[in-house]
Amino acid sequence: MPSIPAALRNRLTQLVAEETSRAVDLRRELHTHPEICYEEERTSARIRAALSDGGVTFRSGLAGGTGTVAFVGGASARAVALRADIDGLPIVEENDCGWKSRTHGRMHACGHDGHTAILVGAARVLRRLADEVQLPNSVRFLFQPAEEGGAGGRRMVEDGALDACPEGPAVRRIYGLHNFPGLALGALSTRRGALFASSDRFEITVRGQAAHAAWPHHAHDPIVAASAIVLALQTIVSREIDPVDAGVVSTTMFHAGTVMNQIGSSAVLQGTTRALLESTRTHIETRLAEIASDVARAHRCTAETRYVRGYPVTRNEDASVAEFQRIVREELPAQQLEHMDAPVMGGEDFAFYAERVPSCFYLLGMEDGRWKSAHLHQPTYDFNDAAIPHGIEAMAMLALADQTE
Repeated sequence: MPSIPAALRNRLTQLVAEETSRAVDLRRELHTHPEICYEEERTSARIRAALSDGGVTFRSGLAGGTGTVAFVGGASARAVALRADIDGLPIVEENDCGWKSRTHGRMHACGHDGHTAILVGAARVLRRLADEVQLPNSVRFLFQPAEEGGAGGRRMVEDGALDACPEGPAVRRIYGLHNFPGLALGALSTRRGALFASSDRFEITVRGQAAHAAWPHHAHDPIVAASAIVLALQTIVSREIDPVDAGVVSTTMFHAGTVMNQIGSSAVLQGTTRALLESTRTHIETRLAEIASDVARAHRCTAETRYVRGYPVTRNEDASVAEFQRIVREELPAQQLEHMDAPVMGGEDFAFYAERVPSCFYLLGMEDGRWKSAHLHQPTYDFNDAAIPHGIEAMAMLALADQTE
C-alpha cells in the first residue's frame, strides 16, 4: 500500500507541473553555457540563484569551490540525499538547436545539464511542499562538480556533504540518477550490486634508440614495440579473465615521432581499464605493467607504466534498491520500472558516496519514439526535455517516501 497520502501525492504532481517549464529553461541555459571539471563557476551561480529564488537554503564552495549542498527540513532525524553532477565535456557540439553550446570545444554531451535542472526542480518543489506540510524526511541536495574524470564526488564527501551540519542532519541514504537514451521515456531502471564499473587510466612510455628511417637496423624502434604492446594487452581480457567476469583494456591514444624520416626514441600509449570485481581490477593493473615491460624488452626497448586508479565500482546496496523499487511501484505507478539485467562498463563517481552510505543509483529513460538522440559522449547528443518532469517527480518522491531509518 502507498505510504504517502493521496492528497500529498496529487499536490506533488501539481507542483512538478508548475516547475517544469522553469526547469526546462534552466536546462537549456546550462546547455548553452557548458563548463568543465572544476570550472563550473557560471553553472554554480545559476544553481544558487534558482535555489535562492525558490527559498531553498544552501551551502556553497564545496569540492574546490563549485559544489553546492542544499537543504529542506523534515521530521526524520537523518536525511535522504539526492545528487546531480553539473559539469560538461571537452567536446565540440554538432547539434543545430537554439540552445547549442556557445563555447567552442565544450558541450553537455552526457546530460548533466538535465540532471542539474531536475535536482533544482526537485529542491524547489519540496521547499514549496514543506511550506504547506511537514515533510516526513529531511532532504539534502548535492550539486557536484567534476564527475567527468575529476572525482568531484570524492571531494564532496571529503568536504562533509554527507555529514551532519548546522543546516541539517547527516545523510542516511543517497539516490542519484543518470539519463539513458536507450530506455523508454520516463522509465526507471536499476539493479542490485555492481551498476557501473571501476574506471582507471594508464600511460606507458616506451623508450628505444633513435635512427634515420633509412637505416632501421641502427634503431631500437619504440613504435614497433609499442604496437606489439597494444596487441598483447588484449590478451589480458581474452585469455586471463574468467569469461563470465567482465573487464576492459582500451588503448585510446598512441603518440610517437616528430618527423617522417626519423625513427624516434620514444612512444607513449594511453588508455583506460574497467572491471566489476576488485580482484579483476588488481589483476589488470599488475599484468598491464608486466606485459608492457616484457614486450618492450623483446624489442630491445624499455617500458615504464603509470597506472592511476580512478573511480571504484558503483555498487548499489540491496536494501536501497529494494526501497527504490517499492517506492516506484507504490508511489509512482505512472512511471515504468525496468530491471537492469547487466552492469554498464562506464565509470561513475557516485561510487564515492556509495562507499560511505547506503545508496541506489538509477537510470532515467529518454526515448519516446518522436525524439532520438545520439548516445552519451557523442557530439550530437542532447537531453530530452520531456524527461525532466519524470525526473523531478521521481527524485522528489524518493525523498518523501523513503522509510528506512
